[in-house]
Amino acid sequence: MKAFLLKNKMIVLGIGILGLALCVYLYQHRSLEQENNETPFPYMDEIQEEENKQEETQNKKMKIDVKGAVVHPGVYDAQKDERVLDVIQKAGGFQKKADQRKVNLAEKVHDEMVIYVPEKGETPDNEINFETPISSQDEGKVNINTADLAQLQTLTGIGPSKASAIIEYREKNGGFKKVEDLTNVTGIGEKTLEKLRDSIIVH
Repeated sequence: MKAFLLKNKMIVLGIGILGLALCVYLYQHRSLEQENNETPFPYMDEIQEEENKQEETQNKKMKIDVKGAVVHPGVYDAQKDERVLDVIQKAGGFQKKADQRKVNLAEKVHDEMVIYVPEKGETPDNEINFETPISSQDEGKVNINTADLAQLQTLTGIGPSKASAIIEYREKNGGFKKVEDLTNVTGIGEKTLEKLRDSIIVH
């Protein structure tokens, strides 16, 4: 046996090296499998939960009151980014006597919004006004929820770009809930808000 080993020592050495290499390979392969089975991002569940909460907030249903010349007047649920036309369709659409020209069908809806569809021939005196009454101290102020591009530019420090940003913000977010929300608009900070505070209102 000893003579055999001496005679074939190269073969025995080769087998030993192959065996050692195989052991190293199996060890590395097992370590790699363990790493792959571990969660690469330990906070992934928390991130996913936060994303789900944000999505739930964005998809929160709004309540819209539809009145006037529609087939089924009433309160309807609406999603963010839906338009007046979408909600009117939920109410069964227009009646034949509806004056569609007086309704902005492209306007984005917001929570607690009232959509009133007048009848053809209905005069302004007969139309129902659901807007919050403006007090005497608010007269002359610019309502940032309804002002157009030209009206917004009458405000101190508001040029075409900021006026466009204000309109874009209120369309995406369903309007301003309070005057302080104006600071959420790109390019408008606390200093600008203080300059505008006595000139603007939110209704």
